[in-house]
Amino acid sequence: MAGVRYTRTGFADLAGWADDDHQAALDVFGLTRGTLPETWPDLPHPGQTARSYFEDRFIPVVIEDGAPMLFTGYYEPELDASPEPDDTHRFPAYAVPPDLEPGKPYLSRRDIEEKQTLAGRGLELAWFADPVDLFFLQVQGSGRIRFPDGRRIRLGFAAKNGHPYTSIGRLLVSKGVLSEDQVSPDAIRGWVTAQGAAGRAFLWQNESFVFFRRIDDVPGTQGPPGALGAPVTAGRTLAVDPGATPLGAPVWIETAGATPIHRLMVAQDVGSAIKGAQRADVFFGTGDTAGRAAGALNCGGRMITLMPHAMADRLAGDVQHA
Repeated sequence: MAGVRYTRTGFADLAGWADDDHQAALDVFGLTRGTLPETWPDLPHPGQTARSYFEDRFIPVVIEDGAPMLFTGYYEPELDASPEPDDTHRFPAYAVPPDLEPGKPYLSRRDIEEKQTLAGRGLELAWFADPVDLFFLQVQGSGRIRFPDGRRIRLGFAAKNGHPYTSIGRLLVSKGVLSEDQVSPDAIRGWVTAQGAAGRAFLWQNESFVFFRRIDDVPGTQGPPGALGAPVTAGRTLAVDPGATPLGAPVWIETAGATPIHRLMVAQDVGSAIKGAQRADVFFGTGDTAGRAAGALNCGGRMITLMPHAMADRLAGDVQHA
């Protein structure tokens, strides 16, 4: 990436490194190690501690592009819906249309929702009573759905419509509706709901639209599949911009704020709003408690990618070691 700077540092420079549960991070790294090139370190040999494995086989590298660090959070919501439409459940989550071509712009959110251009094609996976629930399901990328008869299904990200993602929270800040420190999923939901039809129309300004698939092959005890196909793990999975941070890499994070997080994560996921070298989304788990924690994370800090020695030498070899 043009304009990106790679700076080596040391494990002693990672605040709280010695206090982390390195084995927990290694367990998550093991889920996606198989997706990385052979040039990346194999998993540790029997008897080697997780901490010594990371310290022996990796070099911490700060990747920067001039933009300030921003951490946010995401989660897997649990939502009520219906398998069939009725007078209450009128807003469907769709499977991937067969005429969607990867990399090419498709119908916009407004085209799909206002004009109902996909109606009657048998693509509906679940019907929601609250269009804001459906919107946030798309923002999070996956969710667990409860039907009135007690059945439950799981929906996961399948594709996008090829239109750019626009943050509704940032739009509300620019309009003076919310201040920077007021932006949260609950605040956005409250404002949109209070506006009625006008609030739903405001959501159309985010033209990006997510299509889903049924997830029947991942146990309910595990998180939804991330960008690498493996289940994501609460508190250890990080969504990153793969144009800056290698997917599958261990990444140390240090968040700012009253309750900082200093922890070794794994870059297992991506997100429409996650763009830049110092931009990341922390996965908090499933349900309302995880949702509140995810919504509360909006802060600076720094993240440091653990790279194999050869990669660090190639990318940061000409930079003085910190």
